[in-house]
Amino acid sequence: MTALNPQPYKGTRDYYPQDKRVQNYIFTMWRRVAELYGYEEYGTPLLEPIEIYAAKSGQEIVNDQTYTFIDRGDRQVAIRPEMTPSVSRLVAQQRQEMAYPARLYSIANFMRYERPQRGREREFWQLNVDVFGVNEIVADAEIISLGNDILKTFGADESMYTIKINNRKLIQQMMSGYLGLDTVQSELMVKLFDKKNKIEATAFRDQALEIFGSAAGQTGVAKIAALLSAKNINELPAQILECEAMSEIRVLFSVLKKNGVTNAVFDSTLMRGLDYYTGTVFEFFDSDPENNRSLFGGGRYDGLVGLFGADPISAVGFAPGLTTTELFLTSHKLLPVFHSTTEVYIVVLEGGEDAAAKLTKQLRAEGVKTEHDITARKTDKQIKTALKKDIPFIIFVGPEEADSELYPFKVTASTEEKKLSFERIVSTVKDRRIKRDDEIDDLFA
Repeated sequence: MTALNPQPYKGTRDYYPQDKRVQNYIFTMWRRVAELYGYEEYGTPLLEPIEIYAAKSGQEIVNDQTYTFIDRGDRQVAIRPEMTPSVSRLVAQQRQEMAYPARLYSIANFMRYERPQRGREREFWQLNVDVFGVNEIVADAEIISLGNDILKTFGADESMYTIKINNRKLIQQMMSGYLGLDTVQSELMVKLFDKKNKIEATAFRDQALEIFGSAAGQTGVAKIAALLSAKNINELPAQILECEAMSEIRVLFSVLKKNGVTNAVFDSTLMRGLDYYTGTVFEFFDSDPENNRSLFGGGRYDGLVGLFGADPISAVGFAPGLTTTELFLTSHKLLPVFHSTTEVYIVVLEGGEDAAAKLTKQLRAEGVKTEHDITARKTDKQIKTALKKDIPFIIFVGPEEADSELYPFKVTASTEEKKLSFERIVSTVKDRRIKRDDEIDDLFA
């Protein structure tokens, strides 16, 4: 019989305990900030009918990246590649019963069939944060401010990232009104703008000329150059400054400034490729040269809920990913040092089996996370196990310790060892917890 391959499916990863500690830390911070803003957690199924993605997500996701199959009821279903259509369906289902604004968040895993690379996996985890029922631009500002506070909660400062902002209404005006493109040309130009920073300048220019056609090519490229040379909103061509969408952008920047967000910039090349965006679009970009990439993004999508037969309702959201967040924290040295979730390892000395079992039960009753060695191995091997697992404290239990009720208590990170009573052991372990919690809470100061 051929041995099975122990590697996970391509583009996915296993999470060993040390990996789960990082994941759980990031999830904990995400939850804290979302709930500080009044958002409540929800969940949706892993499988959805394919049509909810085909309606608005974009052909690349549906045709090239979505895992689809026919179920036993002859229905075509998909493993969710994103959350926005699912949460829109969820809201549509109870459109009349929900209280608005509806502030919702989830932490879930998704799958897309794309080429695995740094920061991009086929199975990935995301925080999804959305507010429904607010037409005004203050909702866009709240969502961006929440994303900003997430990064600050991890210890980041605004020099470490930039928030790039655009507006799909403005993009439409740029393509049709300013550049004079028809619907097909506009769609092609949006895709070209979306990859501008990933291709050479000459390739960008050549592809733009091809989209314009020979007659309008030179004039069109000159207009793009004028657009891209603007260093701020006020330097944009007059034809763009006069459109209605520009007033939305000005209001958004004003509210963000009041919210203390000072590193937001307008970027005319930011497109956000998904078809359902209707207004503000934004992305957070890492400023580290070694990890210069988009961290996460989002925007306003006012049309999705209406696709499910409910009355239309406005919505704004964003979705940071686990992997890109971990890369950001690693590149900026913001990840704390993590230890085992187990707090105490009981090393059983000869003749101390019953006493060790009793002490283990008492510690667990006090909420102390305790691993009791049940192997009957030599003492040195038990100690090596505790050290390898990175458990912070070791307690030695034998007949003498059982009689005196004083237990050798070793701090594994040092040579320190003391004899402590049961009560002192419990208080020492819980004191360490408080100190670690204080370290986390300092990030919210």
